[in-house]
Amino acid sequence: MKEEGKKKILWAQNSMKVLTLLKKEFKKEKPFEGLKIAACLHVTTETANLVIALQEGGAKLRLCASNPLSTKDDVAESLIEDYGIEVFAKYGESKDEYYQNIQKCLSMKPHITLDDGADLTSVLIENFKEYGENMIGGTEETTTGVIRLKAMEKRQELLFPVIAVNDSKTKFLFDNRYGTGQSTIDGILRATNTLISGKIFVVCGYGWCGKGVAMRARGMGARVIVTEVDPIKALEAVMDGFEVMKIESAAEIGDIFVTVTGDKNVIDKDALEKMKDGAILANSGHFDVEINKKYLEENSIKQQRIRPDVDEYTLKNGKRIYLLAEGRLVNLAAAEGHPADVMDMSFSNQALAVKFLKENGKNLEKRVYTLPQEIDEKIARLKLESMGIKIDELTEEQKKYLSSWKEGT
Repeated sequence: MKEEGKKKILWAQNSMKVLTLLKKEFKKEKPFEGLKIAACLHVTTETANLVIALQEGGAKLRLCASNPLSTKDDVAESLIEDYGIEVFAKYGESKDEYYQNIQKCLSMKPHITLDDGADLTSVLIENFKEYGENMIGGTEETTTGVIRLKAMEKRQELLFPVIAVNDSKTKFLFDNRYGTGQSTIDGILRATNTLISGKIFVVCGYGWCGKGVAMRARGMGARVIVTEVDPIKALEAVMDGFEVMKIESAAEIGDIFVTVTGDKNVIDKDALEKMKDGAILANSGHFDVEINKKYLEENSIKQQRIRPDVDEYTLKNGKRIYLLAEGRLVNLAAAEGHPADVMDMSFSNQALAVKFLKENGKNLEKRVYTLPQEIDEKIARLKLESMGIKIDELTEEQKKYLSSWKEGT
């Protein structure tokens, strides 16, 4: 199995040009010599290339999964056998195993943590506060995690500075939008083999992930409806040409529903009861709380798995509801997650965030930070270069004009 895993890692590497350049730089300079890094990320081919790059820079790593259904076992085995990286993860691990593996990662007493959803950070703060003294800082990959970390900061419970990688423009404008958009559709198609064209496709949430899903669903020929609680985002969805309505109204007519909000019970009992027979439900938010699974389980007269990653719930009213990937991230549980091309930028942000923390972490406060603009721009320039694209540069006259105020009409 490890042979297949290594082939997949190398295949992803072909599309991760920026990270490959950074890996060569790290291998030469060894900026992470003596650094211990605990990472809680989706164990995929793209993540494999990130941890390999950090190891090339001298770091000692441990990796566990940030989702019980996102681990690619062949990739995990290759990382262990071919690259000597400690991995504590397996596909389909139980909740207890999930948290045991997080604790195994933390037992190395890391200097830096890489997180995706903030479970690693929260376990450290709740159960291993003494490790905080050893910490330089951490990074966070996703919106849900950043929300949790900012709550920790507000309550003064954060033990070390954290870089919100998710808030870098070369992350959220591309990974969240184009990565989530494509991979969510991919997950739905692999799980169901349904025709999206002509379907009424409901997207719950119009953040960057929701925008990506809505855009790709429309591109597949669906009639797209957006539900929102934020009036500005709702107005933006309208201006982008989508129908906007309450979830209770959308529930009555939707064929496919995708939640991408980062909140709990976005599709709740009232909406579930109103759905038509055969409705398909999927989630691309980080945790499996966006669809009220408990209500489905307690109010169905029959449950059965009819395809891999498709569970059929027959409600008391006789209607059948199809839940994909147990309500977990459909793009990772039923497909392969974001394409390597877009994760190249996200994980380049991660790699450079580790370098930034190594160089500056001891001088930072226990807060959530965004990477400096120049690092964001460096990644964008390297990505453009890898695509063979050149852009203009400001002339000295233009720079002077933009930095002055006296020249007017």
